Amino acid sequence: MTYEFLITSLVVILLPGTGVIYTLALGIGGGFRAGLLAAFGCTLGIVPHILASVVGLAALLHASALAFEVLRYIGVAYLLFIAWSLVKESKALDLRAEQAPAGKAFRIVRKGVLTNILNPKLSLFFLAFLPQFVPASAPGATAQMLFLGGVFMLLTFLVFALYAALAAGLRRQVLSRPKIMVWMQRSFAAALGLMGLRLALADR
Repeated sequence: MTYEFLITSLVVILLPGTGVIYTLALGIGGGFRAGLLAAFGCTLGIVPHILASVVGLAALLHASALAFEVLRYIGVAYLLFIAWSLVKESKALDLRAEQAPAGKAFRIVRKGVLTNILNPKLSLFFLAFLPQFVPASAPGATAQMLFLGGVFMLLTFLVFALYAALAAGLRRQVLSRPKIMVWMQRSFAAALGLMGLRLALADR
């Protein structure tokens, strides 16, 4: 593992995406614990993409237009569903919920996992990213790629946990101004919807 890998990973992780928006939304709406659960779910959602890259499924997605398009539009539909849920459900960002019940905690994690699983760009990213730091001819290349993938996941969780903490810190200001919550809820919904449309219109 090199400093170049760590720096590149941090830059990629810090860039706002669907996982960041989901974590921020839950951190503001449900406090640090809810944001941390969202961060954990988003991190778990990276696992299939890393495994897919290592075993070559990402290469199949890259080569098969049909496989890529099917997965892409499933991801688009899910992002739009989350966006609609934020607008429709009054309790989607419940400011009074300091502690999430077990059932709700599971739903938060599940949504985080699905948010990242249903993003084929992640598989293509790891397909291009990991080999840059592990030559194919190197002994134990597969083990090294899995190790680097694990490091990337750890960095993702730490960064997202920081996002969750920052979001939870804004709850007091939001609680004292209820209209801000409505505005932020709609903003998160709009951001997720726009990302879904961007994914739908993006070139491979």
